[in-house]
Amino acid sequence: MDDEIRGDIRKLLKTFGVKADETILAYLAAHREGAPLKLRVTLEDVTDYGPNPPAERLRFTVEGEVRRSA
Repeated sequence: MDDEIRGDIRKLLKTFGVKADETILAYLAAHREGAPLKLRVTLEDVTDYGPNPPAERLRFTVEGEVRRSA
């Protein structure tokens, strides 16, 4: 795979990861108690392909839990 493509992917994921981390930590700081926070992250292709979209668009989901401090 082309290094520029991999760089684009890594930049996008790094930006998402940093922002998600900050947002989740702020939320947990404001909502410390309760059951673990259940999260779902979905990556979805929203490209405008015009009249010839691919038969299958890129999409996948990851789910998990984040414990809250007691």
